[in-house]
Amino acid sequence: MAKVCSVCNKGKMGGNLVSHSHRKTPKIWSANLHKVKVVSENGSQTKEYVCSKCLKSGNVKRA
Repeated sequence: MAKVCSVCNKGKMGGNLVSHSHRKTPKIWSANLHKVKVVSENGSQTKEYVCSKCLKSGNVKRA
């Protein structure tokens, strides 16, 4: 399973690192994910990956 936020589906993002001489090398940025116990709609607890933005905004009910 890939590390993706279970709330907003945020995952890895790609791009280039650009040096002073403007040479480009590939780079991958990972989302700031945390493995958190989450209470689902039916009341059961599961461990899921959630990004810090969703945790701060209160989109997730923690166990």
